[in-house]
Amino acid sequence: MVWGCMAAGGVGQLEFIESTMDKWGYLNILKNNLKQSAENLGLSSTFWFQQDNDPKHTAEIVRLWLLYNAPRQLKTPPQSPDLNPIEHLWDLLEKRIRQHTITSKEALRSVMKEEWSQITAEETDKLVRSMPNRLSEVLKQRGYPTKY
Repeated sequence: MVWGCMAAGGVGQLEFIESTMDKWGYLNILKNNLKQSAENLGLSSTFWFQQDNDPKHTAEIVRLWLLYNAPRQLKTPPQSPDLNPIEHLWDLLEKRIRQHTITSKEALRSVMKEEWSQITAEETDKLVRSMPNRLSEVLKQRGYPTKY
C-alpha cells in the first residue's frame, strides 16, 4: 500500500506502507508527510484536507491531530460517494505503472516513485477543478451513482 497526497499545484510525498495500517500508523504518516507536502506544494497552513471515512481516518487520535494541524477539512457524510479526486490520480498512476515490466517489489517501488514524480500540476489542477462538477452531479443524482 501507499499513501500520497495532491493539490492543484501537484503531488506531495509518496509513502510506502510495509505493515498493517491502523490509526497509529496512519497518524505517523500524516505527521511525517502532510505538513512537508503542503510546504513543498507552496500551500499555506490553511489548505483544505480531504480524506474518506475509513475508521483509521476518523479515529479520535487522528481527528485531534488534524484539528491542530489541518483545521480546514472537507467533511463527507458516512456512506457517501467517494468524491476525492485523488482516486482518479491513483487510477492514472496505475495505468502508467502497467506500461512497465515489473519483476520485483523493489522495481515496483522504483517505478511508482518515478511515475508519481512525473504527474504534472496540470493533471492535478484538472482533478481539483472538477470538484464543483462532482458535487453538482451527486446532488443531481440524489446520491445515486455518477459518472465520477
